[in-house]
Amino acid sequence: MPSILFVCLGNICRSPLAEAALRAEAERFRLDLIVDSAGTGDWHAGEPPDPRAQATARRHGVEISGLKARQVTQADFRRFTHVVALDHDNLENLRRLAPKTESGDATAELSLLLDHVPGREGQAVADPYFGDDDGFEITWAEVTAAAKALVAKL
Repeated sequence: MPSILFVCLGNICRSPLAEAALRAEAERFRLDLIVDSAGTGDWHAGEPPDPRAQATARRHGVEISGLKARQVTQADFRRFTHVVALDHDNLENLRRLAPKTESGDATAELSLLLDHVPGREGQAVADPYFGDDDGFEITWAEVTAAAKALVAKL
């Protein structure tokens, strides 16, 4: 079964929205997936998503208030089939964190989220954290487009 981990910096804005968008899209098509999110940093570990992210998801019919931020671990590279970064800095951090073993037990495919959206390859998902509420809608639109593209591929 495909398993996807979305990763941003603090796991309170972009990656929980990506998790929510993919869960909703997979449910719509009755696709069995394991979906989670994490951050490369630990500043918000144990906290729920940003209230603005929660409000955005809720406006689109998805509840994320029960999610809790966590930091990505090396075990995630074995647990998930896909580890998907929301921007270039986090992709580089994931490449450094990925286990470097000869045994080949780290099986996750690393990618940038918008690489899955035709015409958006190489682009980062907008980080709404330091902006106003409108930024969360932009981020929602981007992660939703990516969720649709991922479901189509899977």
